[in-house]
Amino acid sequence: MRMQRSPRLAATVLGAALLVLVPSSPAHARSLPAVGAKAETAALYDDEAGGNSDADDPAIWRDNADPARSLVVATAKEGGLRVYGLDASLVQSVPAPPPTTEGAAPGRFNNVDLVTGLRTPSGRADVAVVSDRGNDRLRVYRIDPSRRGGPLKDVTDPAAAPVFSADQAEIDEQRTAYGLAAWQDRASGRSYALVSRRNTTDLALLELRPTARGTVGYRLVRTLTLPSSFRLPDGTSWTPCAEPGELPQVEGMVVDPDSGTLYAGQEDVGIWRLPAGLNGRPVLVDKVREYGVPGTYDPETEECAPGADPGYGGRHLAADVEGLTLLRESGGDGYLMASGQGDDSFALYDREVSERGRNKYEGGFRITAVSADLDGSEECDGAAVLNEPLGSLYPHGLLVVQDGHETSASGDEEGREATGFKFVDLGALRNATGM
Repeated sequence: MRMQRSPRLAATVLGAALLVLVPSSPAHARSLPAVGAKAETAALYDDEAGGNSDADDPAIWRDNADPARSLVVATAKEGGLRVYGLDASLVQSVPAPPPTTEGAAPGRFNNVDLVTGLRTPSGRADVAVVSDRGNDRLRVYRIDPSRRGGPLKDVTDPAAAPVFSADQAEIDEQRTAYGLAAWQDRASGRSYALVSRRNTTDLALLELRPTARGTVGYRLVRTLTLPSSFRLPDGTSWTPCAEPGELPQVEGMVVDPDSGTLYAGQEDVGIWRLPAGLNGRPVLVDKVREYGVPGTYDPETEECAPGADPGYGGRHLAADVEGLTLLRESGGDGYLMASGQGDDSFALYDREVSERGRNKYEGGFRITAVSADLDGSEECDGAAVLNEPLGSLYPHGLLVVQDGHETSASGDEEGREATGFKFVDLGALRNATGM
């Protein structure tokens, strides 16, 4: 077993914007306020020696009995799940399921979200819901901090069916469960998961169904397909460039539980707002800068060569748009956060929808390096924020973001690419941005 690095806590006061070791980026990103992380997890490595672990998406679970013992649950792709304490130390590692049949893909945990107070036959339970991209299923883990062996216990119903695929052959094509957001309908008390499908624009609404055996399954309620091509102001039609057969997929998603609104990030397009029940018209809240830019796919490089920019894109997000999370404040105030992978920035939008149907852009920020040992967040895939006190380490709340390029681990003797998660003090972020 490979030994893990110890997490690091910055000894620096984080109220000031930290500008050291910032990678080059467009002028918009450079003009944004910056804040440093307070801690980071041990690096994850996506190779055989590192357990094929690749950091992706976090969720924050608050221990109401003892907030200082709250947890961060995070996906690591084929590496399964990681559970961290607030000091970013590893509490539990949960493996992804092995291949179901010979030649099939192993479990690959893409996104995670939480349901607190899920109604079960034995009472209320807090659960982590995970999209298993390898098997096209949801997996559900009960959270119990007093449980011996670790707080997470797999309670997935063994009879749980694939989310999108009809059979194993379709699962093997890997157009499977990808992005995920969980929510509870306040009127009915029922709990749901919204799931996107890899390489398509499909969304599915699944109701979580606890069983008398103590497991949790799900049933499909309805689906919705977002647009894959768009009419531009000059009358032409535009489809984001991609590998043949692939459509502009959705990954980052979050639900505002107070209004029952889903925000979904279509990576090369922008952010959609629509009812979480998938029973209403989607509205494009903001576009990425690259919206409308033609591209030509090169099969040799597997890259898209962009053409001339016609100027129809947005100003605040650089594709891919990822890492959607909601900072809730009283009275319906707060912010929708989204990461723009193209320039390593985060955008803030007003949570309240205006009379004109807009989520106003309120600014942005970057998470930059504190030192050579504690870098910032680059190419962020997933994010989670909790605006509640979490003991002495995070009395003003916590933001956790994925770091897609763990540069402080670049000294690994094998030269492997690394990923991880950064823990940012929400009070420091407010000081830096004026939120």
